[in-house]
Formats: sequence, C-alpha cells, structure tokens
Amino acid sequence: MAGITLAQASTVVLAAIAKARETKCAPLAIAVLDAWGALGMGMGTRAFAKRVAEQPGQQAFFGALYAASEGRVFPAPGGVLIRDGAGTLLGAIGISGDVSDKDEACALAGITGAGLTGETG
Repeated sequence: MAGITLAQASTVVLAAIAKARETKCAPLAIAVLDAWGALGMGMGTRAFAKRVAEQPGQQAFFGALYAASEGRVFPAPGGVLIRDGAGTLLGAIGISGDVSDKDEACALAGITGAGLTGETG
C-alpha cells in the first residue's frame, strides 16, 4: 500500500465536512487511514452490511469481529477505501455520526474532493 499523504488526508476531511454541512448531518467523527475495518478486510463497509443481510451466518462472524476489534469494525456503510487514479490502495476513511448512508456520502464527497477514488464495497 502506497499510503495517503497528510495533504490528501486533510483535503478528504475538509471536503467531507463541507458535504456534512451541506446536507445538515448530525455531528460526525471522521478518521482517515484509521478505518481499519475497511483496510483490514480489503473492502468498504457497505460490503460488510450486505454480507450480514444476505448471509445469516455472517452475523456471528461480524459479531465476533466487532467484539475482537473493540467496536472498530461495524457492518454498516461509512467505511470507504481510498484509491488513487491508478487504483492503488492508499488508505481508508471511516465516518460515523448520522445515518450510515449519509456518513458514506460524506466519505465519498471527501475522497472525490481530494481527486481520489472511493470504494464502498
């Protein structure tokens, strides 16, 4: 993984905050590169939620993963992988505080605002 720069991460956060204000989100927590559920599993957290909904056996797996990660891995949209124009994985962003779809929309707006590509799962 190449890694996201501080300038890119700052731009992602500022653009995500701008989207949150525009859409009147509740107060949000934003972490860039520390959304380790998405990074560790190699997919956006929307994919986690889809797996839990479509495969009942996944509920136990994600329940155990949630407990083992001390609540840092949660099967709901809001964790988005960040890739550069060539598709190289740079990191991830995790946003929480409003409904999951709005959290994810802010994450994607932040990523796009930095000229990068988001992968929701």
